[in-house]
Amino acid sequence: MNVPLWQMKKLMADIGHKIWIKGFCAGNEGNHSLRLDDHRVLCTPTGISKGFLDPDDMCIVDMEGKQIEQNPRGRKRTSEVLVHLAIYKKRPDVKAVIHSHPPHATAFCIAGIPLPSGIHPEAEVFLGKVPTAPYATPSKQELPDSITPLIGPETNTVLMGNHGSVTFSTDLVDCYYKLEILDAYCRILLLSKQVGHINELSPSQMTELLQVKQKFGMKDPRLACASTGCVTEDNQPFLATFDDRPATASCDCDGGPVTAASVPSGNLDNAAFEQMVQAITDQIMAARK
Repeated sequence: MNVPLWQMKKLMADIGHKIWIKGFCAGNEGNHSLRLDDHRVLCTPTGISKGFLDPDDMCIVDMEGKQIEQNPRGRKRTSEVLVHLAIYKKRPDVKAVIHSHPPHATAFCIAGIPLPSGIHPEAEVFLGKVPTAPYATPSKQELPDSITPLIGPETNTVLMGNHGSVTFSTDLVDCYYKLEILDAYCRILLLSKQVGHINELSPSQMTELLQVKQKFGMKDPRLACASTGCVTEDNQPFLATFDDRPATASCDCDGGPVTAASVPSGNLDNAAFEQMVQAITDQIMAARK
């Protein structure tokens, strides 16, 4: 079924608004596109907030990035359209691309910490392995050149060093879903650091999960080696960020300040916990006198 061009432009504007509402792009950051056919791509304009896009703002370019139709508002195509075109050329099955700066995922890009795997079932099913490309200057050919070697047949998401993310799929809505899942997963990972511990899925659990994923028609090359632990073999950079110091607590029974070190890998024993609570209670009561 052929979708009218005006409808695709409206979808582009609607998705931009969702991206902006979720805080995945600030100011005029980010860009997204839709493949119209083998020769044309519909993309967002440069210099406009994704939250304020109008269907008439969209631009049409050829597969080399040249704007081939005059925009009714005089808009110019996004300066990063080369990233989108490189993905379309590498993967003919891809019909839509979203480049964004989701804060929690971008934190991993900036820290240089590869996204861990084998932890959250939804991330494994809908994202799979998410590679990170080295930093490259935005708007230059070096950026798409840094990404394309990492795109395999089942890849749908790539992080860009010190920059952001790019998600791609057979339709724009699914691209947006992957963007949401990516940032939610990274937020969960960062919150887990505050809790202080990560439980990785075992090889047998990952094998079973990837078998379920395959039944839903989503191939994952890691299924062939999941039983050997290959899924979690690159998790050490993230796990190394956890502080494994033993939990301690101290109190000044004369009413001084109470401190407790972070508790990353266990809990205070009952005696230490009760002592800390009592010391805090004593301080509160003393302050009220």
